[in-house]
Amino acid sequence: MTSAARGLALAGLFLPASLAAQGPARPVFVDGQAQVVPAFADSTQWIRERLWVETSFDSDGDGRLDRVHVDVVRPRQTATEGLKVPVIYETSPYFAGTSGPRQFLWDVRQELGAESPTRTTQPAIPFQPNRTVISTSQVRTWVPRGFAVVHSESPGTGLSQGCPTIGGDNEALAPKAVVDWLNGRAKGFTAPVGGTEVSATAWSTGKVGMTGTSFNGTLPLAAATTGVAGLEAIIPIAPNTSYYHYYRSNGLVRHPGGWLGEDIDFLYDFVHSGPMERRAWCNANVRDGEMAAGRDRRTGDYNPFWRGRDYLPKVGGVKAAVLMAHAFNDWNVVPEHSLRISTALKARGIPVQQFYHQGGHGGEPPLTLMNRWFSRYLYGIENGVERDAKAWIVREGKPRTEPTPYADFPNPAARRVVWHLSGDGRGIGTLGPARGRGTQQLVDNVDLAGGELAALATSPNRLLFATPELTAPLHLSGTAQLTIRMAANVRAVNLSAWLVTLPWEGRPTSLASVVTRGWADPQNHRSLKAGGNYDAMQPGEPLVPGRFVEFTFDLQPDDQIIPAGKRLALMIFSSDRDFTLWPTPGSVLAVDLARTSLALPVVR
Repeated sequence: MTSAARGLALAGLFLPASLAAQGPARPVFVDGQAQVVPAFADSTQWIRERLWVETSFDSDGDGRLDRVHVDVVRPRQTATEGLKVPVIYETSPYFAGTSGPRQFLWDVRQELGAESPTRTTQPAIPFQPNRTVISTSQVRTWVPRGFAVVHSESPGTGLSQGCPTIGGDNEALAPKAVVDWLNGRAKGFTAPVGGTEVSATAWSTGKVGMTGTSFNGTLPLAAATTGVAGLEAIIPIAPNTSYYHYYRSNGLVRHPGGWLGEDIDFLYDFVHSGPMERRAWCNANVRDGEMAAGRDRRTGDYNPFWRGRDYLPKVGGVKAAVLMAHAFNDWNVVPEHSLRISTALKARGIPVQQFYHQGGHGGEPPLTLMNRWFSRYLYGIENGVERDAKAWIVREGKPRTEPTPYADFPNPAARRVVWHLSGDGRGIGTLGPARGRGTQQLVDNVDLAGGELAALATSPNRLLFATPELTAPLHLSGTAQLTIRMAANVRAVNLSAWLVTLPWEGRPTSLASVVTRGWADPQNHRSLKAGGNYDAMQPGEPLVPGRFVEFTFDLQPDDQIIPAGKRLALMIFSSDRDFTLWPTPGSVLAVDLARTSLALPVVR
């Protein structure tokens, strides 16, 4: 062994494969990334453990601290050669299965401001007491590279005790307890009640990285907001960072794409797979108690119930380095979820990178990015990840494995450009620098989907304003904002806005031409005019028929290059068939063109 290699070994760092072969198996790093080590890759030699970690809460009211079900997979060398390894950890409410029937979603056919029709609860998920494996996700990627992999089931799901709360405090404190157990600060047992105590400190370094997609991507952020020591890095993929932003938009009841009629109580039932003996108590106190009292489908306003399920006010506790991943065309968990958190964390000096692609819900970053992130923050490998690009964006037509690096997202070169509306929007008006005049009307008709409206040459049910044909590509990066002055002939209306490209591609219901979208409740115009600060949002007030109100709201963030030859168009309409409630058609909206404008983030 050379003197340099001996110095590395004494410092506790890791040797090249040629040197590692001379002694006990140890992790190997090349170009700052953990490599597959043959001695770790033999799955028949992996150690598998199953246990229950005791938490700090009793969410099911049985008088005992809840325990969460955990499984561990780790290299054999952690038992036979004294090797200590960091952990890749994924937790989820989905591992024990879900209830599928969509006929139990809320009926969206209702008038605005009215109480929603009663929802029928879907059949209960069968309890499976004999499950011995929680999940195999992450295992074949990370155990051969010298990590342990841990899975746990969220409270009230699978073999974990407690109640599902869908964003409640116990969903953050449960993974915190697991991280504490990996650091010797919490107790683990071989059984959900009683059992022999199990420790992790003999094989765990205490450094933990969390990842997962959708709900599984929400929970790493939830855990990080607790500030738990040992959680060094997280990679949330398409995380839901606020249940208000998931089920509401700017005071408007809005449902996630593909799940029209879903609300927080449906998701509760969708995941409630935990022990049968406490389900009735959980249903009465959580679903039919706290959720029924707080969700407010009548007004859609932000309130203390929703604030308690919003992670933005809690980011002050985050210490972990964050690699955030999302898709710009994710209409289930819309992309604002990731951007709002990333922006807040960057302002606090937390290490943040963002990965975005042009697809739909889900889609993890390339393994290279994830590996560099975890190698740096869990193994301490000085791979320069801090100097890497702050944003990685998959450009149009490129595979997800080939992102383009940028200085940041939104692109620092983007500048706010304000465009105005003119001409007859019932046909195709003009979107450009000239301010329009007069008012134009549209008639709400939820029988027509947004894609159908955008494809029509003329329609009384929407206003459409387009640029001339682009002579050069137009790069948008950031968040577009619509300022609108409008009135209605009723006391409550939906307001929807789409940014699209023309000519409309594909079938009338195709979404291929959608650039971005946004929704708002004009009844919340005072709060939206004040900047849309949700903490300061006041309850909405019924519109006075015929009286104009003015406000500004965000469309979803995007980074897209619109090719030359296309026309960029703003479509304003009322009820969005795919997302909003469905009131009786016929309400009339009037838009003041002179006081309505679109601010776009254009990269110069």
